[in-house]
Amino acid sequence: MPENSMEKPNIVTCTAPVNIAVIKYWGKRNEELILPINSSLSVTLHQDQLKTTTSVATSRSFQEDRIWLNGKEEDISHPRLQSCLREIRRLARKRRNNVDPGLDSTGLSHKVHICSVNNFPTAAGLASSAAGFACLVYTLARVFGVEGELSVIARQGSGSACRSMYGGFVQWIMGQQSGGKDSLAQQVEPETHWPELRILVLVASAERKHVGSTSGMQTSVQTSCLLKHRAESVVPGRMEEMNEAVRRRDFTAFAELTMKDSNQFHATCLDTYPPIFYLNSVSHQVIHLVHRYNQHYGETRVAYTFDAGPNAVIFTLQQHVPEFFQAVQHFFPPESNGGQFVKGLPVKHATLSEELKQAIGLEPMPKGIRYVISTKAGPGPCVVEDDTQHLLGSDGLPKNKV
Repeated sequence: MPENSMEKPNIVTCTAPVNIAVIKYWGKRNEELILPINSSLSVTLHQDQLKTTTSVATSRSFQEDRIWLNGKEEDISHPRLQSCLREIRRLARKRRNNVDPGLDSTGLSHKVHICSVNNFPTAAGLASSAAGFACLVYTLARVFGVEGELSVIARQGSGSACRSMYGGFVQWIMGQQSGGKDSLAQQVEPETHWPELRILVLVASAERKHVGSTSGMQTSVQTSCLLKHRAESVVPGRMEEMNEAVRRRDFTAFAELTMKDSNQFHATCLDTYPPIFYLNSVSHQVIHLVHRYNQHYGETRVAYTFDAGPNAVIFTLQQHVPEFFQAVQHFFPPESNGGQFVKGLPVKHATLSEELKQAIGLEPMPKGIRYVISTKAGPGPCVVEDDTQHLLGSDGLPKNKV
């Protein structure tokens, strides 16, 4: 079709957040529907620091569905992408038939162009697929006028994506039904609930991991006895305790549960056969730093958690951020040739006492941590109202191609 006869596409752009699980999801009971073997609970990180932005365009002139991720065209036939697209289109048709047969139905048959970018490294243990699929589903739902329980659809793209459909503190209830209708996300508390809580992401590596989450989980489910014990006997109690700790804003309980659950998740990775190693020497050093820091003060001021990668996510309260950040900078001296070591929310300067340095007593690991992202809990997906922010142009193609 000649360029000038193309109608302008309908474009919607949205953003969605990353979430960090404090009670971990690891292992599926149904691969296709992405139904987990246990419930999980996460904190949604603020989109000012970490987000996925997605534009979806529809037009009768598009010949086929297409997708670009971080500037590069990818294969739209990926089964998980297809199940999200199929489900949104099915619900849009159902809504048209049930609610309002007079609704404009022409758009339902139009092909879509999808363009998505992350403002953080993809696949480096920073829950990029969670933000990506949450953003895709939320944006498609806006384009096709679909309302209702979107977390069930996001779950079919990437399990943890269902938790990125809400802000604040979110639980993914594993559900019991074989069809997965009751396996969905619920907000426990909004992002405004615990304003003093702060999060530092210590980026040890931006490389892709050796064993992706999907294949890692499959092997763990098949081979780890510890994983079965964890799902059946440990997580149900921890979910109750964590819900309670969040509601009460009890940092000590929240922090200790977070660290224990992270450690148990990585223990199940070691119990997998062959074993999976997501943590590296930098990760281990961060764990020592946190425990020694807390020991020095005789209270739990800081907590760590690690997903399927070496990057540490640190939880603490606002008043402890400056000193703990200084400790990170001291024991992981950054490259001296500039580059911003801390990104995101500003961190005030603090001085480390000699007493604290000696109590921690670790050998510094120069350049172990590349940079730190300073952030807090944030809201769920949002629509971008400013048309100039669309990632797709009026021709339905990405404005910035690699």
